Amino acid sequence: MLASAAVAAGAGVWLLRTYDPNVAGNPFPPCMFRAFTGWFCIGCGLTRAMHALVHGDLVRAFSMNPLGLLALGLTPLMLAWSGGWQPRLLAPLMRWVLEPKLWLAVLPGYWILRNLPWFPFTLLAPV
Repeated sequence: MLASAAVAAGAGVWLLRTYDPNVAGNPFPPCMFRAFTGWFCIGCGLTRAMHALVHGDLVRAFSMNPLGLLALGLTPLMLAWSGGWQPRLLAPLMRWVLEPKLWLAVLPGYWILRNLPWFPFTLLAPV
């Protein structure tokens, strides 16, 4: 299982280093939600953010999908915590980020805010 995940991650990094999702003719699919509605979903810009990340451009990656990048950074910690590695120092953070109510508020809120056409919410749009 871990070997499969490592192979998949390596293939993903190779694809993102080789192909630019910002240019026409790339192998990455467009966001179907945006294609049908014209609105940004919570994942819009994540492929371009990962492309920027594997090229070392953290600022551009963050501008494409700030919540996605924060969640990406928290995911290994959440998995390790759920797997039994529970240092006391991380307990307050983990109690907070592993609470489903948090995500039930943050995800729809982020989805709505990134589609508002006014500053500062326009900063959340992945354009």
